[in-house]
Amino acid sequence: MNLAKLTSKELLELYARLGKEFRKRNIIRTANNLTGDLAESLFCRAFEWTLEANSRAGFDATDRERNRYQIKGCTEQNKTRQLSAIRNIEGKDFDVLAGVIFSENYEVLRAALIPHSVVERLAKRQVHTNSHRFFLKESVWNEKGVKDVTDTLKKVADDLLLTSNNFPDIPTR
Repeated sequence: MNLAKLTSKELLELYARLGKEFRKRNIIRTANNLTGDLAESLFCRAFEWTLEANSRAGFDATDRERNRYQIKGCTEQNKTRQLSAIRNIEGKDFDVLAGVIFSENYEVLRAALIPHSVVERLAKRQVHTNSHRFFLKESVWNEKGVKDVTDTLKKVADDLLLTSNNFPDIPTR
């Protein structure tokens, strides 16, 4: 099988064996969470954000105005739409949560930019992990200040995932 001839969408379906190829193509940056790395890549490409170093706590990217973005994703198989843990929510380490829901084949289903105030109000405290849980439910899109960016992320995903091209690196601090 010649991996270079497959589309990135096809590679995602085989992702357990193909992490190295995705990193080579600059679609993901780590060998950690594919869903989270893909969400970071799509949001940063869509909005020209700069990624923080992978070990940066509290936020994942910044824009030209220095707004800080925590980027999270989940797949539709996660019926609760619970995102990964959010730490130190009270410290306001981020200004906006960028959240995306992917299909089981990693197509963008829904995406939103959610102000910190909304996240803080809706998140559930988890004492045993010293974190908060946030659920990317449909009702989130109706919250004041939430911006639906589904179409923007779908466009970038189509450009990125339906080609065998390597993409330039995303700027990183």
